[in-house]
Amino acid sequence: MPAAPARTRTTTSRRQFLTLLGISAAAVSCGTATASGGGGGGGGAQLKKLKYQGSVGAVSLPELAADLGYLGDVTLDWVGNTISGPQDIQSAATGQTHFGGAFNGAVVKLAAGKAPIKAVVSYYGSDQYSYGGYYVLEDSPIRSARDLIGKKVGMNTLGAHYQALLDIYLSRNGLSKADAAKVEALVIPPVNTEQALRQKQIEVAVLSGVLRDKALAAGGIRPLFTDYELLGAFSAGTYVMTQRFIKENPDTVRTFVTGVAKAIEWSRTTPREEVIARMTAIVKKRGRNEDTTTLQYWHSYGVAETGGRIGDKEFQLWLDWLGERGEIKKGQLKAADLYTNEFNGYGKGA
Repeated sequence: MPAAPARTRTTTSRRQFLTLLGISAAAVSCGTATASGGGGGGGGAQLKKLKYQGSVGAVSLPELAADLGYLGDVTLDWVGNTISGPQDIQSAATGQTHFGGAFNGAVVKLAAGKAPIKAVVSYYGSDQYSYGGYYVLEDSPIRSARDLIGKKVGMNTLGAHYQALLDIYLSRNGLSKADAAKVEALVIPPVNTEQALRQKQIEVAVLSGVLRDKALAAGGIRPLFTDYELLGAFSAGTYVMTQRFIKENPDTVRTFVTGVAKAIEWSRTTPREEVIARMTAIVKKRGRNEDTTTLQYWHSYGVAETGGRIGDKEFQLWLDWLGERGEIKKGQLKAADLYTNEFNGYGKGA
Protein backbone atom coordinates (compact mmCIF):
# COMPACT_ATOMS: atom_id res chain seq x y z
CA MET A 1 0.00 0.00 0.00
CA PRO A 2 1.54 3.34 -1.02
CA ALA A 3 1.92 6.17 1.42
CA ALA A 4 -1.02 8.50 1.62
CA PRO A 5 -0.69 11.43 -0.78
CA ALA A 6 0.84 14.54 0.71
CA ARG A 7 -1.84 17.11 1.49
CA THR A 8 0.09 20.14 0.32
CA ARG A 9 -2.12 23.18 -0.06
CA THR A 10 -2.47 24.63 -3.54
CA THR A 11 -1.02 27.97 -2.42
CA THR A 12 2.17 26.36 -1.14
CA SER A 13 2.57 24.26 -4.29
CA ARG A 14 1.96 27.29 -6.48
CA ARG A 15 4.75 29.07 -4.61
CA GLN A 16 7.07 26.14 -5.24
CA PHE A 17 6.10 26.13 -8.91
CA LEU A 18 6.82 29.82 -9.26
CA THR A 19 10.15 29.33 -7.51
CA LEU A 20 11.03 26.69 -10.09
CA LEU A 21 10.35 29.18 -12.85
CA GLY A 22 11.88 32.14 -11.00
CA ILE A 23 15.02 32.45 -13.07
CA SER A 24 17.10 35.57 -12.62
CA ALA A 25 18.25 37.56 -15.62
CA ALA A 26 21.85 36.92 -14.58
CA ALA A 27 21.35 33.15 -14.58
CA VAL A 28 19.74 33.24 -17.99
CA SER A 29 22.49 35.44 -19.38
CA CYS A 30 25.21 33.19 -18.02
CA GLY A 31 23.52 30.00 -19.14
CA THR A 32 22.76 31.09 -22.67
CA ALA A 33 26.35 32.15 -23.14
CA THR A 34 27.51 28.58 -22.55
CA ALA A 35 24.89 27.14 -24.88
CA SER A 36 25.03 29.61 -27.71
CA GLY A 37 27.55 27.74 -29.81
CA GLY A 38 29.19 30.95 -30.97
CA GLY A 39 28.33 33.58 -33.60
CA GLY A 40 26.54 31.55 -36.25
CA GLY A 41 24.40 34.56 -37.06
CA GLY A 42 27.55 36.48 -37.96
CA GLY A 43 28.76 33.90 -40.46
CA GLY A 44 30.67 31.64 -38.04
CA ALA A 45 30.14 27.91 -37.60
CA GLN A 46 26.76 27.08 -36.12
CA LEU A 47 26.26 24.55 -33.36
CA LYS A 48 25.20 21.17 -34.73
CA LYS A 49 24.94 19.08 -31.54
CA LEU A 50 21.93 19.91 -29.38
CA LYS A 51 21.86 19.00 -25.69
CA TYR A 52 18.46 17.85 -24.45
CA GLN A 53 16.62 15.86 -21.78
CA GLY A 54 14.52 12.80 -22.52
CA SER A 55 11.92 10.65 -20.76
CA VAL A 56 12.22 7.05 -19.59
CA GLY A 57 10.60 4.54 -21.93
CA ALA A 58 9.34 7.22 -24.30
CA VAL A 59 10.40 8.61 -27.66
CA SER A 60 10.19 12.37 -28.09
CA LEU A 61 9.56 13.99 -31.45
CA PRO A 62 13.18 15.19 -31.82
CA GLU A 63 14.37 11.64 -31.11
CA LEU A 64 11.94 10.29 -33.70
CA ALA A 65 13.00 12.97 -36.20
CA ALA A 66 16.66 12.08 -35.71
CA ASP A 67 15.99 8.38 -36.25
CA LEU A 68 14.01 9.13 -39.42
CA GLY A 69 16.91 11.18 -40.78
CA TYR A 70 14.97 14.45 -40.68
CA LEU A 71 17.63 16.37 -38.73
CA GLY A 72 20.31 16.20 -41.41
CA ASP A 73 23.68 17.14 -39.93
CA VAL A 74 22.15 18.18 -36.59
CA THR A 75 22.61 15.59 -33.85
CA LEU A 76 21.12 15.18 -30.38
CA ASP A 77 23.15 14.88 -27.18
CA TRP A 78 21.12 13.29 -24.36
CA VAL A 79 22.18 14.66 -20.97
CA GLY A 80 19.59 12.90 -18.79
CA ASN A 81 15.87 12.67 -18.20
CA THR A 82 13.62 15.54 -17.25
CA ILE A 83 11.46 15.48 -14.13
CA SER A 84 8.83 17.91 -15.47
CA GLY A 85 8.04 20.40 -18.21
CA PRO A 86 8.87 23.47 -16.06
CA GLN A 87 12.23 21.92 -15.18
CA ASP A 88 12.91 21.11 -18.84
CA ILE A 89 12.35 24.65 -20.10
CA GLN A 90 14.25 26.07 -17.14
CA SER A 91 17.22 23.98 -18.25
CA ALA A 92 16.91 25.41 -21.76
CA ALA A 93 16.60 28.98 -20.49
CA THR A 94 19.73 28.69 -18.32
CA GLY A 95 21.80 27.01 -21.03
CA GLN A 96 22.06 23.52 -19.55
CA THR A 97 20.29 22.26 -22.67
CA HIS A 98 19.58 23.78 -26.08
CA PHE A 99 15.84 23.13 -26.15
CA GLY A 100 13.17 22.08 -23.71
CA GLY A 101 9.45 21.45 -23.80
CA ALA A 102 6.58 22.26 -21.48
CA PHE A 103 2.91 23.11 -21.14
CA ASN A 104 2.31 26.50 -22.75
CA GLY A 105 1.20 28.03 -19.46
CA ALA A 106 4.64 27.25 -18.03
CA VAL A 107 6.21 28.86 -21.10
CA VAL A 108 4.14 31.98 -20.43
CA LYS A 109 5.30 32.07 -16.80
CA LEU A 110 8.93 31.75 -17.83
CA ALA A 111 8.56 34.55 -20.38
CA ALA A 112 6.80 36.71 -17.79
CA GLY A 113 9.88 36.27 -15.60
CA LYS A 114 11.84 37.95 -18.42
CA ALA A 115 13.60 34.80 -19.59
CA PRO A 116 14.53 35.53 -23.24
CA ILE A 117 12.96 32.44 -24.78
CA LYS A 118 10.84 31.76 -27.84
CA ALA A 119 8.55 28.82 -28.60
CA VAL A 120 9.42 27.27 -31.97
CA VAL A 121 7.15 24.24 -32.52
CA SER A 122 4.31 22.41 -30.76
CA TYR A 123 5.09 18.89 -29.57
CA TYR A 124 2.10 17.53 -27.63
CA GLY A 125 -1.59 18.11 -27.18
CA SER A 126 -4.98 16.47 -26.85
CA ASP A 127 -7.11 14.82 -29.49
CA GLN A 128 -9.57 11.95 -29.72
CA TYR A 129 -6.71 9.46 -29.28
CA SER A 130 -4.42 11.23 -26.83
CA TYR A 131 -6.05 13.04 -23.91
CA GLY A 132 -6.14 13.42 -20.17
CA GLY A 133 -9.23 12.41 -18.22
CA TYR A 134 -10.51 13.23 -14.74
CA TYR A 135 -11.84 9.93 -13.38
CA VAL A 136 -13.96 8.95 -10.40
CA LEU A 137 -15.06 5.59 -9.05
CA GLU A 138 -18.05 4.07 -10.79
CA ASP A 139 -20.24 4.45 -7.69
CA SER A 140 -18.98 7.92 -6.82
CA PRO A 141 -21.65 10.55 -6.07
CA ILE A 142 -19.56 13.09 -8.02
CA ARG A 143 -21.47 13.98 -11.20
CA SER A 144 -20.81 17.69 -11.67
CA ALA A 145 -18.32 20.45 -11.01
CA ARG A 146 -20.16 21.53 -7.89
CA ASP A 147 -19.80 18.02 -6.46
CA LEU A 148 -16.03 18.59 -6.39
CA ILE A 149 -16.21 21.18 -3.61
CA GLY A 150 -14.22 19.84 -0.67
CA LYS A 151 -12.87 16.92 -2.71
CA LYS A 152 -9.29 15.92 -3.57
CA VAL A 153 -8.06 15.69 -7.17
CA GLY A 154 -4.79 13.84 -7.78
CA MET A 155 -2.54 14.92 -10.66
CA ASN A 156 1.12 14.74 -11.70
CA THR A 157 2.08 18.35 -10.93
CA LEU A 158 0.48 21.60 -9.86
CA GLY A 159 0.43 24.92 -11.69
CA ALA A 160 0.54 23.19 -15.06
CA HIS A 161 -1.68 21.56 -17.69
CA TYR A 162 -4.00 19.50 -15.52
CA GLN A 163 -4.59 22.08 -12.81
CA ALA A 164 -5.28 24.64 -15.53
CA LEU A 165 -7.89 22.38 -17.13
CA LEU A 166 -9.47 21.71 -13.74
CA ASP A 167 -9.76 25.46 -13.08
CA ILE A 168 -11.29 26.03 -16.52
CA TYR A 169 -13.79 23.20 -15.97
CA LEU A 170 -14.85 24.63 -12.60
CA SER A 171 -15.17 28.16 -14.00
CA ARG A 172 -17.14 27.12 -17.07
CA ASN A 173 -19.54 25.21 -14.85
CA GLY A 174 -20.36 28.21 -12.69
CA LEU A 175 -18.23 27.80 -9.60
CA SER A 176 -17.12 31.01 -7.93
CA LYS A 177 -13.45 31.54 -7.13
CA ALA A 178 -14.23 30.93 -3.48
CA ASP A 179 -15.89 27.58 -4.19
CA ALA A 180 -13.20 26.57 -6.70
CA ALA A 181 -10.57 27.20 -4.03
CA LYS A 182 -12.22 24.47 -1.94
CA VAL A 183 -11.34 21.86 -4.57
CA GLU A 184 -8.00 20.47 -3.40
CA ALA A 185 -5.46 19.60 -6.10
CA LEU A 186 -2.78 17.17 -4.89
CA VAL A 187 0.45 15.96 -6.46
CA ILE A 188 0.56 12.16 -6.80
CA PRO A 189 3.07 10.21 -8.88
CA PRO A 190 1.24 9.04 -12.02
CA VAL A 191 2.01 5.37 -11.32
CA ASN A 192 0.22 5.65 -7.94
CA THR A 193 -2.77 7.73 -9.04
CA GLU A 194 -5.12 4.89 -9.97
CA GLN A 195 -4.41 3.04 -6.73
CA ALA A 196 -4.96 6.21 -4.68
CA LEU A 197 -8.36 6.59 -6.35
CA ARG A 198 -9.39 2.97 -5.77
CA GLN A 199 -8.28 3.15 -2.13
CA LYS A 200 -10.31 6.37 -1.76
CA GLN A 201 -7.34 8.49 -0.75
CA ILE A 202 -8.54 10.90 -3.43
CA GLU A 203 -11.94 11.36 -5.06
CA VAL A 204 -10.72 12.22 -8.59
CA ALA A 205 -7.71 10.90 -10.49
CA VAL A 206 -6.18 12.51 -13.57
CA LEU A 207 -5.13 9.69 -15.91
CA SER A 208 -3.69 9.69 -19.40
CA GLY A 209 -1.90 7.39 -21.82
CA VAL A 210 -1.13 3.84 -20.79
CA LEU A 211 -2.11 4.48 -17.15
CA ARG A 212 -5.56 5.59 -18.29
CA ASP A 213 -5.98 2.65 -20.64
CA LYS A 214 -4.95 0.12 -18.00
CA ALA A 215 -7.26 1.66 -15.41
CA LEU A 216 -10.21 1.64 -17.81
CA ALA A 217 -9.51 -1.98 -18.75
CA ALA A 218 -9.64 -2.93 -15.07
CA GLY A 219 -13.10 -1.35 -14.79
CA GLY A 220 -14.81 0.32 -11.87
CA ILE A 221 -14.09 3.92 -12.88
CA ARG A 222 -15.77 6.47 -15.13
CA PRO A 223 -14.78 9.86 -16.55
CA LEU A 224 -16.09 13.07 -15.05
CA PHE A 225 -14.64 15.00 -18.01
CA THR A 226 -11.63 15.01 -20.33
CA ASP A 227 -9.51 17.87 -21.61
CA TYR A 228 -10.50 16.91 -25.18
CA GLU A 229 -14.20 17.19 -24.29
CA LEU A 230 -13.56 20.52 -22.60
CA LEU A 231 -11.48 22.24 -25.28
CA GLY A 232 -11.59 20.03 -28.36
CA ALA A 233 -8.36 19.16 -30.17
CA PHE A 234 -5.58 21.53 -29.13
CA SER A 235 -1.80 21.70 -28.96
CA ALA A 236 -0.82 22.11 -25.32
CA GLY A 237 2.97 22.36 -25.20
CA THR A 238 5.87 23.74 -27.21
CA TYR A 239 9.61 23.39 -27.49
CA VAL A 240 11.46 26.57 -26.60
CA MET A 241 14.94 27.91 -27.30
CA THR A 242 16.65 31.06 -26.12
CA GLN A 243 16.47 34.05 -28.43
CA ARG A 244 20.25 34.27 -28.42
CA PHE A 245 20.64 30.68 -29.54
CA ILE A 246 18.12 31.23 -32.34
CA LYS A 247 19.91 34.36 -33.52
CA GLU A 248 23.34 32.72 -33.54
CA ASN A 249 22.26 29.37 -35.01
CA PRO A 250 19.38 30.06 -37.43
CA ASP A 251 20.16 27.22 -39.84
CA THR A 252 20.41 24.70 -37.00
CA VAL A 253 17.12 25.92 -35.56
CA ARG A 254 15.45 25.67 -38.98
CA THR A 255 16.71 22.11 -39.44
CA PHE A 256 15.56 21.13 -35.94
CA VAL A 257 12.09 22.70 -36.15
CA THR A 258 11.38 21.46 -39.67
CA GLY A 259 12.60 17.99 -38.71
CA VAL A 260 10.25 17.88 -35.72
CA ALA A 261 7.41 19.10 -37.97
CA LYS A 262 8.11 16.29 -40.44
CA ALA A 263 8.19 13.75 -37.60
CA ILE A 264 4.77 14.96 -36.42
CA GLU A 265 3.31 14.37 -39.85
CA TRP A 266 5.10 11.04 -40.26
CA SER A 267 3.55 9.83 -36.99
CA ARG A 268 0.15 11.09 -38.16
CA THR A 269 0.20 9.40 -41.58
CA THR A 270 2.05 6.17 -40.78
CA PRO A 271 0.14 3.09 -39.52
CA ARG A 272 0.13 3.05 -35.73
CA GLU A 273 1.76 -0.39 -35.55
CA GLU A 274 4.67 0.86 -37.66
CA VAL A 275 5.12 3.95 -35.47
CA ILE A 276 5.17 1.81 -32.33
CA ALA A 277 7.67 -0.61 -33.89
CA ARG A 278 9.95 2.29 -34.81
CA MET A 279 9.73 3.77 -31.31
CA THR A 280 10.43 0.40 -29.72
CA ALA A 281 13.53 -0.01 -31.86
CA ILE A 282 14.73 3.49 -30.91
CA VAL A 283 14.39 2.79 -27.18
CA LYS A 284 16.13 -0.58 -27.44
CA LYS A 285 19.11 0.65 -29.42
CA ARG A 286 19.86 3.60 -27.13
CA GLY A 287 20.74 1.04 -24.45
CA ARG A 288 19.40 2.61 -21.27
CA ASN A 289 17.72 -0.54 -19.93
CA GLU A 290 14.20 0.86 -20.38
CA ASP A 291 10.88 -0.98 -20.43
CA THR A 292 9.15 -0.61 -23.80
CA THR A 293 5.78 -2.00 -22.65
CA THR A 294 4.07 1.38 -22.44
CA LEU A 295 4.86 2.15 -26.08
CA GLN A 296 2.23 -0.40 -27.09
CA TYR A 297 -0.40 2.02 -25.81
CA TRP A 298 0.79 4.96 -27.90
CA HIS A 299 -1.94 6.51 -30.09
CA SER A 300 -0.71 9.96 -31.13
CA TYR A 301 1.31 12.95 -30.00
CA GLY A 302 -1.93 14.95 -29.98
CA VAL A 303 -0.49 17.94 -31.87
CA ALA A 304 -3.45 19.76 -33.41
CA GLU A 305 -1.90 21.90 -36.14
CA THR A 306 -0.14 20.72 -39.30
CA GLY A 307 3.59 20.39 -38.68
CA GLY A 308 3.24 21.73 -35.14
CA ARG A 309 2.80 25.30 -36.30
CA ILE A 310 1.90 27.63 -33.45
CA GLY A 311 -0.92 30.18 -33.33
CA ASP A 312 -2.04 32.83 -30.85
CA LYS A 313 -4.71 30.52 -29.49
CA GLU A 314 -2.06 28.12 -28.16
CA PHE A 315 -1.02 30.83 -25.67
CA GLN A 316 -3.98 33.16 -25.24
CA LEU A 317 -5.99 30.67 -23.18
CA TRP A 318 -3.16 30.37 -20.66
CA LEU A 319 -2.40 34.11 -20.68
CA ASP A 320 -6.02 34.64 -19.65
CA TRP A 321 -5.90 31.83 -17.06
CA LEU A 322 -2.71 33.08 -15.42
CA GLY A 323 -3.99 36.65 -15.52
CA GLU A 324 -7.18 35.62 -13.71
CA ARG A 325 -5.09 33.82 -11.07
CA GLY A 326 -2.96 36.93 -10.60
CA GLU A 327 0.24 35.09 -11.54
CA ILE A 328 0.98 37.49 -14.37
CA LYS A 329 -0.25 41.01 -15.02
CA LYS A 330 -3.12 41.18 -17.48
CA GLY A 331 -1.81 42.56 -20.75
CA GLN A 332 1.80 42.02 -19.70
CA LEU A 333 2.48 39.71 -22.64
CA LYS A 334 1.06 39.29 -26.12
CA ALA A 335 0.57 35.79 -27.48
CA ALA A 336 2.24 36.64 -30.79
CA ASP A 337 5.45 37.67 -29.00
CA LEU A 338 5.89 34.27 -27.38
CA TYR A 339 6.47 32.14 -30.46
CA THR A 340 7.72 32.07 -34.02
CA ASN A 341 6.95 29.90 -37.05
CA GLU A 342 9.80 31.44 -39.01
CA PHE A 343 11.92 28.32 -38.80
CA ASN A 344 9.19 25.79 -39.55
CA GLY A 345 9.86 24.88 -43.17
CA TYR A 346 6.98 22.42 -43.28
CA GLY A 347 4.69 25.29 -44.22
CA LYS A 348 1.06 26.11 -43.69
CA GLY A 349 -1.23 23.34 -44.84
CA ALA A 350 1.65 21.35 -46.30
